[in-house]
Amino acid sequence: MTLDIQNIRGQFPVLDQEVNGKPLIYLDNAATTQKPKAVLEALSSYYTHDNSNIHRGAHTLADRATRTYEKTRSAVRSFLNSKEEEEIIFTKGTTEGINLVASTFGRKFIKEGDEIIISTLEHHSNIVPWQMLCEEKGAVLKVIPINDKGEILIDEFDKLLTEKTKLVSIVHASNALGTINPIEEVISKAHKIGARVLIDGAQSSAHLEIDVQALDCDFFVMSAHKIYGPTGLGVLYGKREVLEAMPPYQGGGEMIKEVTFDKTTYNEIPFKFEAGTPNIADVIAFQKAIEFVNDLGKSNIRAHEESLLTYAVDKLSNIKGFIPVGTADKKVSVLSFLINGMHPFDVGMMLDASGIAVRTGHHCTQPLMNRFDLEGTVRASFSVYNTKEEVDRLVESVSKIAKLKNK
Repeated sequence: MTLDIQNIRGQFPVLDQEVNGKPLIYLDNAATTQKPKAVLEALSSYYTHDNSNIHRGAHTLADRATRTYEKTRSAVRSFLNSKEEEEIIFTKGTTEGINLVASTFGRKFIKEGDEIIISTLEHHSNIVPWQMLCEEKGAVLKVIPINDKGEILIDEFDKLLTEKTKLVSIVHASNALGTINPIEEVISKAHKIGARVLIDGAQSSAHLEIDVQALDCDFFVMSAHKIYGPTGLGVLYGKREVLEAMPPYQGGGEMIKEVTFDKTTYNEIPFKFEAGTPNIADVIAFQKAIEFVNDLGKSNIRAHEESLLTYAVDKLSNIKGFIPVGTADKKVSVLSFLINGMHPFDVGMMLDASGIAVRTGHHCTQPLMNRFDLEGTVRASFSVYNTKEEVDRLVESVSKIAKLKNK
């Protein structure tokens, strides 16, 4: 299937504007993707016609809102191919999903002397919660090293695995470098020694086919706003038997069966982990984002994005002073780079002056940047609505910037 990119772009109103007198080129998709009209209209429609709290109301608006909300849970179940809808828990995002697991599974099942394994590629949200848990429990955090291309060293992972390993928490695709990790192998090896596995799918879920049953991961977390959906919303998938064994994350409404001053009994999953009024409007709108992805087809989206990445790397590599950072053989559409002798922030500001939005800095991966002895990088990340013409403008602008320092 050949995608009609101009038609797709027409579904994203935010792209039709000028920044600093130039047509906007949005290349910060790894931070957040833009939202199609269908998502924006779903948000407006909920607040205009159906605004009501869900699950506990008997009136028509509450019933409509509840049914539409739960349809999104069904859509996410299909999107991830979980066995049951009850294995899908709505969160505020990937970060909260990881913290939920650390605070519930971690506090119940991680003991003093136990070991948790992460990788050098992790976002801070997949480092700090485990550090906090290890400090609290007296557990040990181990880190899988990487090579100079930005790929994890599987042989070193093998050495880290012991009978004390209770959890492996690893990113599927690096937000800073784009590296796609061999998670199938990681999961298999971890399960052989009895460890559970959490996959951070924040960057992979918009680009790669995800089948949690085939992967056999114990947990999978993702954020809606990186898949053309609203901000402040995410998903935690967990195997039923693991979720049922975990204590609640927060106390309040919806997560209870019965409350007395003497004792509280907890609700079934997923509601046990969804205390309080949820992010109803954004959950409902997220269904439209999933439909957008499904209608285009992830394989078609990925093929387009990979063609842009390949094209950009080929063109930029001819520029004197261009330094790519992260050259893994398998990547999502993320290109991190430096201009010799220039600070990434300065490059980002100059690109913004040309209407080109990129990300600069350490990308919430300071340990990874330290591995490469860098303060940060410039990161261009591509999505389905980007074009080769936009890449050409990026190349032209980078070339001009590089010439300022590398004459």
